[in-house]
Amino acid sequence: MTAPGNPNSERILVLSPQGRDAVIARQLLTDAGFPALTLSDLAALRVALADMAGAVLVTEEAIRTADLAPVNQWLADQPSWSDMPFIILTSHGGGPERNPTAARLSKALGNVTFLERPFHPTTLISHVHTALRGRRRQYEARDRLEALRVSEERLQHVNATLEQRVACEINERTVAEEAMRQSQKMEAVGQLTGGVAHDFNNLLTIIRSSVDLLRRPDLNEERRRRYMDAVSDTVDRAAKLTGQLLAFARRQALTPEVFDVSARLHSLTDMLDTVTGARIRIVRKFSDHPCFVEADVSQFETAVVNMAVNARDAMNGEGILTLHLEGGRQMPEIRGHASAPGPFIELAISDTGAGIEPELLVRIFEPFFTTKEVGKGTGLGLSQVFGFTKQSGGDVSVDSQVGKGTTIRLYLPQVAGSSSIPVRDAWVEETNGARHRVLIVEDNIEVGQFALQILQDFGYVTTLASNGEEALARLNDVAAYDIVFSDVVMPGMGGIELAKTIRHRWPRLPVVLTSGYSHVLSQEGSHGFELLHKPYSADQLSRVLLRVLRGSLATASPGGQLAV
Repeated sequence: MTAPGNPNSERILVLSPQGRDAVIARQLLTDAGFPALTLSDLAALRVALADMAGAVLVTEEAIRTADLAPVNQWLADQPSWSDMPFIILTSHGGGPERNPTAARLSKALGNVTFLERPFHPTTLISHVHTALRGRRRQYEARDRLEALRVSEERLQHVNATLEQRVACEINERTVAEEAMRQSQKMEAVGQLTGGVAHDFNNLLTIIRSSVDLLRRPDLNEERRRRYMDAVSDTVDRAAKLTGQLLAFARRQALTPEVFDVSARLHSLTDMLDTVTGARIRIVRKFSDHPCFVEADVSQFETAVVNMAVNARDAMNGEGILTLHLEGGRQMPEIRGHASAPGPFIELAISDTGAGIEPELLVRIFEPFFTTKEVGKGTGLGLSQVFGFTKQSGGDVSVDSQVGKGTTIRLYLPQVAGSSSIPVRDAWVEETNGARHRVLIVEDNIEVGQFALQILQDFGYVTTLASNGEEALARLNDVAAYDIVFSDVVMPGMGGIELAKTIRHRWPRLPVVLTSGYSHVLSQEGSHGFELLHKPYSADQLSRVLLRVLRGSLATASPGGQLAV
């Protein structure tokens, strides 16, 4: 390695021979003030490493199948103070515990962090900052080691006790540096988990206190009802919090439907008037032509309400809120991502509030980031907007001027078609199981037993299987069941694989899936199966089963049993 003070000591080496990742990454790094060098292959990387660097940014596909021997040899030859940080851009999701390729690269390169694409520019810059902080500490360790080496030369033929003291000091400093390095790695995770823990502990406090009071024998019916409502409302808030986190991470299971955005916005009129208040005037400027998209209706409405609430708070409850909808738009370049010709719908929501300072504007989509006072917001509203639009194939941009207001523009791919939002009828509102026979598949014993008891209370005849393989064994007598209700995430055969197998073997036997979170659902969807999100209520479970059963009964045999 070169001597201290090398101008390349904080240079970022970028290896991405395919696509536009190298250009985009270098531009982001340059804009952030980091010197960057784009490389064409591993051989060029090996040469550049020999001339010092602060960190290496590399795409997974550039090294997935490559011979890493030259780089590995350089890593092995590093001095003891050096541990070159690598940032790997991956498209497969997850770290070494879930991604075999990531595990191999982590083992081969050592000091590795993974960043899933597409990434937020601030997330990339944050990773680079963290890598350079660690590299600087390595340089400090190098300088200390050099100073120790000089000191040791001066103190040769010194007694053994002093040598032992020096060795102990070196060991203590090494341990302290490693602890500091691990602390930096956990810093980002700590911010997120701290926010989650804070909000969930608040919700759990309400639930626990209400349950304790419900146990009191002298509690009158009115207060009992009040505490039960508090528990139910708090569970809904906890589910919403989880949904917002999954939305930001783009890991929620969406239920896309074709709908007219203009019509949905008109249907939200009363709700928006309620959440914004009487002192805010809402101005609507909608296109004269239908603007159809294919997206999750519920998540879209939640995103609109979140943007409206954010605007209300920015105006301190008084001002003008403008909703401007246009179709056939091109999506511009946003946060370094290339523009797209579309067509896209553009929903712009503008306020006349205080505006946002430029240094804060880049952080507004981060989970738990908020400029509001403590207790005035979770900091998850706009992160839900960001995650929903990205997962739906669109994007969201923000323009703001301090003292003049803010405009949030939401882009979604525009499609042709007509609204397909289902109309519920009175039959669906029934919850009586009427002796329908349900096979429950759930690996969590407590959850499975609870679902079994719920459905028995509604009149269903229930059987519980603890995994997919056991369920298939029970379905050898398929005539004994009218419907299958299965969790998605299970060891061995998962719920989606089980449902596909049932669809292939017994196409007239309906399946309802349930999950609190599944990366398969978020990436691939529910494959046409009805999905009930956890946490669900007893009524929701029964109504979903009855609705699916009703559709299947249309193909039932004359005897009333489902034909198989």
